[in-house]
Amino acid sequence: MKNVFIFARMKVVVPVAGIGAKLRPHTHTQPKPLVPIAGKPILAHMIDELKAGGLRDFVFVLGYLGDKIEAYITAQYPDLNMSFVVQDPREGTAHAIWVCREHLKDEEEIFVVLGDTIAGFDLQAVLDSPETMLGVKRVHNPMLFGIAETDAHGWISRLVEKPQIPKSNQALVGIYKIKNVPLLFEAIEQQLSAKVKVNNEYYLTDALMYMIQKGERMKALEVDNWFDCGRKETLLEANAILLNTDYYKNKQQPSFPNTIVIPPVSVGKNCKIENSIIGPNVAIGDNTIVQKAIVSNSIIGSYSELQHVVLKDSIIGNDTALNGLVQSLNIGDNTEINFSKL
Repeated sequence: MKNVFIFARMKVVVPVAGIGAKLRPHTHTQPKPLVPIAGKPILAHMIDELKAGGLRDFVFVLGYLGDKIEAYITAQYPDLNMSFVVQDPREGTAHAIWVCREHLKDEEEIFVVLGDTIAGFDLQAVLDSPETMLGVKRVHNPMLFGIAETDAHGWISRLVEKPQIPKSNQALVGIYKIKNVPLLFEAIEQQLSAKVKVNNEYYLTDALMYMIQKGERMKALEVDNWFDCGRKETLLEANAILLNTDYYKNKQQPSFPNTIVIPPVSVGKNCKIENSIIGPNVAIGDNTIVQKAIVSNSIIGSYSELQHVVLKDSIIGNDTALNGLVQSLNIGDNTEINFSKL
């Protein structure tokens, strides 16, 4: 996303009420938007970009472990104008916007971004566009997402949530600039009244389709990058990609006693690392201790302690202790020992 140094008056709505079941056990104790990736929480990546683009007015829709999200945002972003609304019960993205309607009733247009979304796009082009714009990215399995069907010029003709027979592979990535807020609330009210649900949730996709049927013109915004951080594998993939951006490549690598650091890595504050090999593609949180370990392609939480371990493709939560097996061996000739798991 390109930085823009102006202040935009558009309000940003950020639904962050979900449980994040696919990322358990990490989401048992912290909400998915606060799961770290490339040195900071998922939520912080998008807030930082929107803030750099001049957006200052935010409405956060809280739910599961919402007190932790509110505490984090309040502490990290004291310069934002922010409101917090609780979504109870949690009944989908359209319902999330509905519960904060009192904060949006005087708005002509709003920017909606899901709290677990990380994407790269030209923010200024979106803000300047006279049309409603929806972020999309081509995917291999469109049955898992809300899908946009478009013409050759990018105008959206149809939106479908998790279609059984997809006619497009352009997935909605959780970024929406809505130009007609009154029509949006009309659509959601109709959706709630008619109980139009998918998997027992009111999806924003159906409300937006109602708007299209009422004549609202919407254009697809193809994002440069989109990281679907819903599973361990995709979270680690996103961590590696973000660590390989210029910001981390150009960052001076830390130095620790008897330790080899293989870039790119991100190491938090007050970490104690010694006699180890760290990297590539490793993000370590604040106040973590790593001793006699080899760690690659992994995310390590804050206040954790790792000793005598070899880790790859791993996610270790906050305040976790992991002490591996240390052997003292006396092995004779013509012996084969395999400690690896078959």
